[in-house]
Amino acid sequence: MPATVVVGTQWGDEGKGKLTDLLAKEARLVVRYQGGHNAGHTIVVDGESFALQLVPSGVLYSHTVPVIGNGVVVDPAVLIAECEMLESRGIDTSRLVVSGNAHLIMPYHYELDLMTERFLGHNKLGTTKRGIGPAYADKAARIGLRVQDLLDPKIFREKLGVVLREKNALLSRVYNRLPLDQAKIEERYLGELAPRIAPMIGDTVALVHTALEAGEQVMLEGAQATFLDLDHGTYPFVTSSNPVAGGACVGAGIGPRDISRVVGIVKAYVTRVGSGPFPTEVDGEVADYLVDRGHEYGTNTGRRRRPGWLDLVMIRHAARLNSLSELAITKLDVLSRLETLKVCTAYEDTTDGTRYEHIPYHQSVLHRVVPVYEELPGWQEDLAGATSVDDLPAEARRYVELIARVAGVRVSYVGVGPGREQYVSFAAA
Repeated sequence: MPATVVVGTQWGDEGKGKLTDLLAKEARLVVRYQGGHNAGHTIVVDGESFALQLVPSGVLYSHTVPVIGNGVVVDPAVLIAECEMLESRGIDTSRLVVSGNAHLIMPYHYELDLMTERFLGHNKLGTTKRGIGPAYADKAARIGLRVQDLLDPKIFREKLGVVLREKNALLSRVYNRLPLDQAKIEERYLGELAPRIAPMIGDTVALVHTALEAGEQVMLEGAQATFLDLDHGTYPFVTSSNPVAGGACVGAGIGPRDISRVVGIVKAYVTRVGSGPFPTEVDGEVADYLVDRGHEYGTNTGRRRRPGWLDLVMIRHAARLNSLSELAITKLDVLSRLETLKVCTAYEDTTDGTRYEHIPYHQSVLHRVVPVYEELPGWQEDLAGATSVDDLPAEARRYVELIARVAGVRVSYVGVGPGREQYVSFAAA
């Protein structure tokens, strides 16, 4: 049975974890295919909240095997701590499988992430300073250490010695930082972490293909989202990997024909973290309302997110980039009690009046466009108890139908609260 990809259509924080958790009911495997612990998924089950960083959402189902694919960068200490947290709350993590080809986040990656942001000054990217970018940079430079290297101390020490000479020279001579001690890193990674991570390491490519060949459902979940994609996002204010659906092929080790369903997650408004262009950004009372009612603070960092009105130019473009088969809308309930809602359906260039219905490729244009809004009446009803389309106010249905019509993609699910079961099955085209 072909695989399903769950992908964010905005700048992340759309609620992908909840939808993956919902769809994982029928999945044998849930595979995380890119990113690191700089992105989190929050899932609420029976009123209990689980904040996940690296472990795939499917871990909360006893029948599902959570898989960390080769496209992920892994800090083994963070992974172990997350597993311990889940175990302490009664969640079995023994099924977790980590790709031996995933790359390791090392101590020098944290140092370089921190120093680079400091030296960029007001041009900083707004990274989470968790070593993600430097780890991916080393992967591309072919000097990265991989998870499987933890299983061979000789190879680990040799590779670490080579890379640490270059990293220590950079840290000490350019950034005026103390060099890192190789012996201490070896003791930490080989002596403390390797014995605990070793039982999790496996051939995830073979695992995924065995499941597909057996007709079992496989879910592929990414971190971040379309417009944080290294190639297709608002560069340079992006992540260091490819969250788009195409990235699932590389990050999980499958081919395009193995994917039959791509679910795009759309938050009913927009937020982003860190720097970068944001045409529909709002401030004042509306911003405070969205942030407070939507609890728009980073799962891992606690940073306040920048809020804005829903941008359908982004969604239309995301539908192209990901070959979306359907949409799932989250946090529709957050918009309740707003008198008027604005939805961006196009951009207008402030210099020449050019109208854009897809994201302009040139970054200078994106920085100067203004949104063209369609205004809709809001609704006053609380949506938390809705279980069917008929339970939604007419204004809320109209809002969902507008999204489907402008995006050109049908809507399958609408989230009406944070809980696992707080959603409505929808059909709009």
